[in-house]
Amino acid sequence: MIEAIGRNKGFARLGLVVTLVLAGMLIETPSLHAVVFTLTSDHCTGGCGPGPFGTVTLTQNGTTVDVTVHLNSNFKFVKTGSVDFLAFKFNATGVVLTDITVNQTVPGQTLAAQTGTFNGDGTGDFSFGIACTTCGGGASDAFQNDIVFHVASATIADLTHPNSDGNIFVADVINLTTGRTGPVDVSAAPEPASFVLLGCAFMGMGLAARRLRRKE
Repeated sequence: MIEAIGRNKGFARLGLVVTLVLAGMLIETPSLHAVVFTLTSDHCTGGCGPGPFGTVTLTQNGTTVDVTVHLNSNFKFVKTGSVDFLAFKFNATGVVLTDITVNQTVPGQTLAAQTGTFNGDGTGDFSFGIACTTCGGGASDAFQNDIVFHVASATIADLTHPNSDGNIFVADVINLTTGRTGPVDVSAAPEPASFVLLGCAFMGMGLAARRLRRKE
């Protein structure tokens, strides 16, 4: 009886330690405040699939949101009217163009933030985008380098409101196998990385509890 009580107290202490460590990690580690969206919805004429086509990762870095748009290996960014001649489109609340800075990740080309009324090819209204201002039209200067940009004085929530068509982000892509081009988008909510970490912690605690019960 005394041994069982001791074990239960030990488990309670373990749970408290795990909870405190986890809370500290969530508060102090900026990378844990990240969400990953998957580009899965296909609006290409004839279809660009099979997907998924890539991911959009947003990380809260202090008062700035860092955004990385990555395409999977069979796809590249292109420049067509179906996505308003932008490589990537998004909406943002309380953001102006000068809040956005873009990394120059494509050698020999210039990527720049744009603002306007963008509603190409039925994916809904967007007010911001990233364009390759020096790229030729169509697939002539297609690129696979990640698009990386930063939005100052913003939160992840400011950049992830779906538009009236339920779309959050849109990319203009080409399928390297079929040659088909067009918009692909994110229309589903992501799973925050912090929730994944929390789930892992609780799974670990559950395993520890089962081991203690076996010893009783």
